[in-house]
Amino acid sequence: MFELNASQTSPSSIREPARDVPVCHDCDIVVAGGSTTGVFAAVAAARLGARVAVIEQLGMLGGTATASFVCVWHTLLDAAFSKPVIAGLVAETLSRLRRRNVLIERPPSPHLHFIFPPAELAIELDRMVAEAGIRVFLHARCAAAVKNDAGRAHAVIIEDKSGRRAITARAFVDATGDGDLVHQLGFETRTAAHLQPPTSCALVQGLDELGRQTQGFSLNKVVFDPKYPQALRPGFLWHARLPGADVHMVAGTRVHGADCSDAGQLTAAEIEGRRQIAAMIDLVRKNVLGGDQFALLALPARIGIRETRHAVCLHQLAEKEVLNGTRFTDAIGNGSYRVDVHSSNGDGLVFRYLDGREEYHTADGRHEERRWRPASEASPAFYQIPYRSLVPRGAENVLVAGRCIDADEGAFGAVRVMVNTGQMGHAAG
Repeated sequence: MFELNASQTSPSSIREPARDVPVCHDCDIVVAGGSTTGVFAAVAAARLGARVAVIEQLGMLGGTATASFVCVWHTLLDAAFSKPVIAGLVAETLSRLRRRNVLIERPPSPHLHFIFPPAELAIELDRMVAEAGIRVFLHARCAAAVKNDAGRAHAVIIEDKSGRRAITARAFVDATGDGDLVHQLGFETRTAAHLQPPTSCALVQGLDELGRQTQGFSLNKVVFDPKYPQALRPGFLWHARLPGADVHMVAGTRVHGADCSDAGQLTAAEIEGRRQIAAMIDLVRKNVLGGDQFALLALPARIGIRETRHAVCLHQLAEKEVLNGTRFTDAIGNGSYRVDVHSSNGDGLVFRYLDGREEYHTADGRHEERRWRPASEASPAFYQIPYRSLVPRGAENVLVAGRCIDADEGAFGAVRVMVNTGQMGHAAG
């Protein structure tokens, strides 16, 4: 029962009675968040002999790669595409998809290298955690976290179909993306003044057929064409064909100004993302010859979130360290993906490459090329991610992995992609 002050018809708060929360599981390591980052943390730890539990609020593992349809990974090669610099569980997962013949491998480029069906990855991640003997809690939300008398993280309180329960552990990995666990534990977090906007992706059918039937057809041009009243705000759209059929993942929406670590803003962003997807579909159907064959097949279970909270860690990775290829004595991963910053207000996006090139894509479709470093200077082949950027200040038994890493705007624009966050998860585990 809940206590309600009888003098208040519209109370500002409701008092819950104190209660004991049953412990439903005890383990060595709890991983909060079942994205690929979180799965790799769990699998790495379990293979080293730890008893591991993963908590995931959705009904499948894989996070952005599966539930949000961002089913492309960037190259594991250096910036010159000459030698591999990334391995571990990222490479193993790609090998598993390759063996099942569900992986498209394009020639390596700054844009992408690998494409896979989201559902196939979700199934493979199920197999990986089962093989490693990991306890998985799906449809479970981390509602609170508990410290012991010494100030160390001691338990996570979850809420799932069985109620409110506790999982105790010796160590914790926050792979929630939003830094939920470190925030609940009271460790310092920060939110950037200018957040990169989230994108709702969609699976559609008929793009290949439209290209064959309509000469010069470009989804990008139609969606942002101001002559149509329903046109989206000028931006950046790309799509990738999935293995086996005329099915494309399309990423063209932007929800500017949304902080998806806030419940109200997350709800509004989900609805706005779907509205923009519907506008794209309707534009093609109504204004392109043969557009009636253009079909929306699936909406994501969750909007693709680029940035929310960052943990304040022992070291904040800086853009200059990324672009100059700084070597760290505590490096836990390498990266070659470019700095990629989407404007928070819709002005466009900027790419900065390790070879000194810079590309600025304006919101109205213009493309400007310049240099941030003279062509005469030597360029690094890759950059590194230090362990210190995964260690929250004041935390003894908690690590972060994924997009809640401590990095400034430019560095975060490079390390936030999944081939990099996957290495963070592997290292944390």
